[in-house]
Amino acid sequence: MFAVTEDCLLTRRRDFERIKGFDQSLSSGLQGIDYCVRLQEECGLTTLWQPYSLFVDEAKNPAKIPQEDLDRYLASHQGMVDPFASAFFPSEKPDHAPVEASIDQVLVSSDSSVITVTGWAADLEGHEAASVGISPCEHARLNDVKRILRPDVNMTKAMPIDSELGFKLRISLPDGLAAFRAEHPSLVISGPSGQVSLTLKVPRSQAMSRFGLLLRKAAAIRHPRSFARRIFDRYLVPRRQKAAYRKLIARTEQYDKAAVESSIDGFAYKPMISVLVPVYNVEPQWLRACVDSIRNQFYSNWELCLADDCSTDPRVAEVLKQMSEEDDRIKVVFRKENGHISRATNSALEIATGEFVALVDNDDELPPQAFFEVVKRLNEKPETDLVYSDEDKEDEQGHRFDPHFKPDYEPDLLLSTNYISHLGVYRRSIVNEIGGFRVGYEGSQDYDMLLRFMERTEPSRVQHIAKVLYHWRTLPTSTASSGGAKDYASDAGLRALSSAMERRGIDAEVVSAGPSGIYNVHYGIHDPDLVSVIIPTKNGYDNIERCMDSVIEKTKYPNYEVLIADNGSTNPAMKRLYARYKERLGERFRVLDLDIPFNFSRINNLAAKEAKGKYLLFLNDDTQVISPLWMTRLVSFAQLQRIGVVGAKLYYPINTIQHAGIVLGLGGVAGHIMVGTPRTHFGYFGRLIENVNYYAMTAACCMVKAEDFQAVSGFDETLAVAYNDVDLCARIHDELGRDNVWAHEVELYHFESVTRGKDAKDKKKRARLEKESAEFRSRHAEAVENDPYYNPNLSRTSGNFWVRED
Repeated sequence: MFAVTEDCLLTRRRDFERIKGFDQSLSSGLQGIDYCVRLQEECGLTTLWQPYSLFVDEAKNPAKIPQEDLDRYLASHQGMVDPFASAFFPSEKPDHAPVEASIDQVLVSSDSSVITVTGWAADLEGHEAASVGISPCEHARLNDVKRILRPDVNMTKAMPIDSELGFKLRISLPDGLAAFRAEHPSLVISGPSGQVSLTLKVPRSQAMSRFGLLLRKAAAIRHPRSFARRIFDRYLVPRRQKAAYRKLIARTEQYDKAAVESSIDGFAYKPMISVLVPVYNVEPQWLRACVDSIRNQFYSNWELCLADDCSTDPRVAEVLKQMSEEDDRIKVVFRKENGHISRATNSALEIATGEFVALVDNDDELPPQAFFEVVKRLNEKPETDLVYSDEDKEDEQGHRFDPHFKPDYEPDLLLSTNYISHLGVYRRSIVNEIGGFRVGYEGSQDYDMLLRFMERTEPSRVQHIAKVLYHWRTLPTSTASSGGAKDYASDAGLRALSSAMERRGIDAEVVSAGPSGIYNVHYGIHDPDLVSVIIPTKNGYDNIERCMDSVIEKTKYPNYEVLIADNGSTNPAMKRLYARYKERLGERFRVLDLDIPFNFSRINNLAAKEAKGKYLLFLNDDTQVISPLWMTRLVSFAQLQRIGVVGAKLYYPINTIQHAGIVLGLGGVAGHIMVGTPRTHFGYFGRLIENVNYYAMTAACCMVKAEDFQAVSGFDETLAVAYNDVDLCARIHDELGRDNVWAHEVELYHFESVTRGKDAKDKKKRARLEKESAEFRSRHAEAVENDPYYNPNLSRTSGNFWVRED
């Protein structure tokens, strides 16, 4: 904030000495303010107020700054500006009552002779605190009215920060509580702009008063979710998800063996699948369980290629020999020296003869339908080079949990992590062509092979089966048990990804995203072409000021222009604000006067026609830049020919997720994923810290090449308000064959609904929303029914990657 008094403040000693401490010629209170002013002017440091250090001032007469001293100080500092002061310009037709108030709590004294009422009252049009009284009552007397600061209300109602909007009333009840309640009392709130009454709901006793207080405390911690919702998410959701997954298994994994065998008999194409299993010192019981799961497959045209990597446990060789004698489809090679997993897997590959190879760890299991489902898909898509499935984990007692329901092929997600993993079935000729598994990448040898494999095929030849066909065994030393069990794997993955960038001739830096096995690819930008930032607004003084200041002060990308698409602002202060930014940016700042009926699509289309940049960056006025490299990261993706729309990671001001990608079909039409998740969370299998391909992104912040935008004729103007951004993304994806990507390092705050209200609250707006929803569904019916960047086993009503329950 602007400043604090010297009553209690903490500052660095070197700063205090640098500006020579307090000016003792000033009056008390003003000394601290002056110190903060000089700290800002001379050191560029701001003041932070935090509510956690609580002190009680016991002085009977709190110090006040004499008005004449304050006036004298202000006169000598006429150029002083409060950078944190809010500006508010009420609309010509306010959508709120001129006077608003709220009763927060009513407390009853132990003898029921006094009640204390706290709350807030504001005259929103008069821009001041409203007075508070009680309705005429024979059995009550208003003894005291104390005004207090309520910064939360000042902020949400855009009132002056020093307005004392809060109140605390002390009402005596000479005739008792029952007599007062019988009068049905109310509070009378009045101000220059009007008057309102609030019914005073008085508890019947102190006990009821305390119970009400308990409920209010529960409500006080509800933000951003209700107290009940928090309890639900913390304790009940995991249990419910386990139950939902058990039901999903029961619903989707009931295979009739005779029917499956009949289907297999009807297959025109029955390729052999060679199962590659490197073996090293595994417990015999888990090795036997692994092999038995393969022998129990409905589809029988497979061979099991086991390569023992010179295990030191003699039981392993014994079990391997026994199993090879039990089934002639089981081949075993015993390596004479330990070469680690890459060499061991290559040894298994050398004895493989199948058209496809499947990769299985020596302590994991496959369900009996695994190869049936794979070959079924190969019959449907015989040109396929790679088939992968969903997977889950299985503990030592055989309990299944933690399913990973994957999307269809996503190139950018694959460059963030090996989400394909198991079960993976690869065309053997390509695996041989690329030289199998490379030594030196142990721990991420599968990821390295997969990256090289994809360089010899194309996305259309990759198939995803949205069924759990692989069970990871969670043992203390397994990767499935803990991300830290094989830390070396993350380093190997980093090398594999760096090698892929070098091999593909891509200028990029690969860095760890933090957790094991998750990475960021930072593409180099050789030619920083012009970015046109398009910001629609109407009378959005505070929004534009906050947004523009953050863009100018934080953006490191050197080449951009800003186009304000002004949709008929009537506030004269807007022109002064625009003049300020014109002075700062010169020709890089333009204002387009678009005084037309509100149509988000048309406003942006008209602005895009005036844009000069190679890239168009659509940005809501109610956003605020967080990361200095936000525009750099957007351009680094948008410059790639295959990329269509690049989206951003947006937070509510309370640091929870507002936008992390859009899933078609979520909520019936399209919905944001992971909304309300705390900023620090990794998300579903790391999705909040990975670059993820989604069908659509919000236009609150997204970038697209101007030529791609023009190729699809921009936003569809028949979708005036809703789903126009989702529709744009879908058309760029479908018509141009582009990959849309959500870039998690592009971080901004989004003060959603500051500019516009919620459509569902107004009948006319709700009708328009329903019309536009129906139009969108009809255009993109297939994707709405099954978004390939989501998974059919995941909920369409929850955006939390919960298991589907219907």
